[in-house]
Amino acid sequence: MANSAHPRIVVGVDGSPASEQALRWAIDYAGLTGGTVHALAAWDYPAFYGWAGLSAPPPEGLHPEELAGQALSETVRRVAGDDAGVPISEAVVPGNAAKALLDAAKGAALVVVGSRGLGGFTGALLGSVSRHLTEHAPCPVVVVREG
Repeated sequence: MANSAHPRIVVGVDGSPASEQALRWAIDYAGLTGGTVHALAAWDYPAFYGWAGLSAPPPEGLHPEELAGQALSETVRRVAGDDAGVPISEAVVPGNAAKALLDAAKGAALVVVGSRGLGGFTGALLGSVSRHLTEHAPCPVVVVREG
């Protein structure tokens, strides 16, 4: 059960402009409701090279988890600035983004994700984290469209 006194808002961050907009929306909502923001980035070896525009293996010596953590922290700093006005926690977890967000959504008041707008055949072929969340999350889901 979500703590309604300080609702926990989970937001998926993958470095994309859509996820930055989702984070901005989650921070604004948390400010209005007295909530906290839990920014989450998931990483997975097979899919990682397409994450946030990476088209090549990560630099020598850097683990994908470290890169995901750096990207998450940079995104939070870029969007929230020095003082977001609400508590923000960050987590980097291994595995599929949809599963990681579903696990984090347990007990949350809300999940917020960005959508890149891949519809039609491309969206069906690639799958959709936002669609999976709207069908399976244990709490309400907000999908913030890019643009």
